[in-house]
Amino acid sequence: MDKLSHQALTTELSVFYGIMFDAGSTGTRIHIFKFTQQPKETPKLTHETFKALKPGLSAYADDVEKSGQGIKELLEVAKKEVPMELWKFTPLVLKATAGLRLLPGEKAQKLLDKVKEIFQASPFFVRDNCVSIMNGTDEGISAWITINFLTGSLDDPQKRSVGMLDLGGGSTQITFLPHTEATLQTSPAGHTTSFQMFNSTYKLYSYSYLGLGLMSARLAILGGVEGKPLGEGEELISPCLPPGFKSEWQHAEIVYKIKGQKAGEPLYESCSNKVAKMLYKKVHKAEEVKDLDFYAFSYYYDRAAEVGLIDKEKGGSLTVNDFEIAAKYVCKTMEISPGSSPFLCMDLTYITFLLQELGFPKTQVFKVTHKNRLLGRVGRRRQDITHHASSLVPGFPFCYNACSMSEMGQHCPHNCDNEL
Repeated sequence: MDKLSHQALTTELSVFYGIMFDAGSTGTRIHIFKFTQQPKETPKLTHETFKALKPGLSAYADDVEKSGQGIKELLEVAKKEVPMELWKFTPLVLKATAGLRLLPGEKAQKLLDKVKEIFQASPFFVRDNCVSIMNGTDEGISAWITINFLTGSLDDPQKRSVGMLDLGGGSTQITFLPHTEATLQTSPAGHTTSFQMFNSTYKLYSYSYLGLGLMSARLAILGGVEGKPLGEGEELISPCLPPGFKSEWQHAEIVYKIKGQKAGEPLYESCSNKVAKMLYKKVHKAEEVKDLDFYAFSYYYDRAAEVGLIDKEKGGSLTVNDFEIAAKYVCKTMEISPGSSPFLCMDLTYITFLLQELGFPKTQVFKVTHKNRLLGRVGRRRQDITHHASSLVPGFPFCYNACSMSEMGQHCPHNCDNEL
């Protein structure tokens, strides 16, 4: 963009857009953000369009050409939402998470290169660093910043911040602001990080457990190995599946033959033993979490809503014990009939044990909600978020889309692309 065009754009443009792709382990999602800006004012986020496609990019690790079909389809959505005259000014960004982190480096890079090739052929504004893989810590931090902006915790010094739990398909994150020095001193290497924002330094406990997302955990509980197909005639037998159940399950483009054990030992007890062994010494227990408030997202929300623990639209509050009671009930029911969700006993049991391994007592209360519904309920804070987004981490959608437009407007911060 030449200097005159840049100057004209920054003084006259009152509506602009940003496009962010979230490439997760189970699907690829597009967020199309619309901003409005009055002269000499900061941009305001006024609308978001969202669409998701399955499977995730990592499913095409051995068929890179096929991986581009979903990206192209989502780009067509963007073309319909963004006015044609603004296409060349609208930044395009993709951030990949656990699905690509689980792949060998060469395979992941080929997928990223394919996406970048498609982006560069699009009519949108593309930078050299438009496609990348977020590390797990950044993913957790960006979610923590988002939730604490939306709840107002970062605006009011008297208001305690909230912690964040996110259970994805390939990884799970826990992030919170410790209130005791002991937490920082006793945490294992790599479990704490710090960053600067609003002239303050935040020291967070943040860790992403790669391979402990719900779908990857299923495979581990079944006894499978990530990325390794079964041999001819082999099958995975699990006490967490309904007795006598037999089927196929696809994970990361690999089809596994699975079956439940013969009827005998109660399902929940036998599944609990299997899950406990799988999680043994894989998760650090932070003692302080029992004294903090937490929001839980993604598969925590999906499974809680599926069994009626929370309202599907509004979300709700529940305890670790609620998950355990639901797990026992579902597992007991599956001893008679597999129902329509044969993995539900396994999933609920895994969530119950994972939360306890992370340090949460059975009486701990969580607020469980869908990320997009949370944004909707506190949408009134969106202009504040855009106003404050001055040095946030990659992956924070409001910041990243506003900041990716820094070549378009003088009000967008210059350092939003910086890695932590």
